[in-house]
Amino acid sequence: MTNRIIAPSLLAADYARLGDAVCQMEAAGADWLHYDVMDASFVPTLSFGAGVLKAIRPLTSLPMDVHVMAVHPYKLIDDLMDAGADGITYHIETVEDGPALIERIRARGLRVGVTLNPATPVQRLLPVLDLVDMVLVMTVNPGYGGQKMIPECLDKVQWIRSRCPELDIQVDGGINRDTVAMAYEAGANIIVAGSAVFHAQDPAQEIALLREAGR
Repeated sequence: MTNRIIAPSLLAADYARLGDAVCQMEAAGADWLHYDVMDASFVPTLSFGAGVLKAIRPLTSLPMDVHVMAVHPYKLIDDLMDAGADGITYHIETVEDGPALIERIRARGLRVGVTLNPATPVQRLLPVLDLVDMVLVMTVNPGYGGQKMIPECLDKVQWIRSRCPELDIQVDGGINRDTVAMAYEAGANIIVAGSAVFHAQDPAQEIALLREAGR
């Protein structure tokens, strides 16, 4: 398993100052930036697209971790890859032929992740578990920031970690200084945090606390 990685979610940033937020997170010690793409269909809200990603990509050297929450990810991923994504994570619930999509992303030299929602059985991952670089376990129902973590979702993290000791496991949803240690204990090593970081008085201190929790 790789080192702990903190990926602030730009969904929680001030959209009027998104470029400043990107630079602020890099200066605060973030490892990645988490970029949520929502289609207002698979999830109830609409967020960023490829155009915004292209605009902010030159502002930082941090990896752009792009999470595609869309009914038709095939229609979006090429533009997102062209815009500067470093990794694409798709939802297991939206793709019938996971290996084909994974191959398409890998052909561009990007990292590939697969996500599952809280209600989705973890066993759905079995056909692609050995093909991806990362699994993202949603610990809230996606669509809105600032929700409370559903702790039962961490059972999925344990299940994945027991089978894949070296795989990157990301958690997203309700992760803050009070819940992050549970995520690490379950086996996660990549933490997506939105409100916890962007609403902190000292984002750098918050990122450091999230990284070192439970050690």
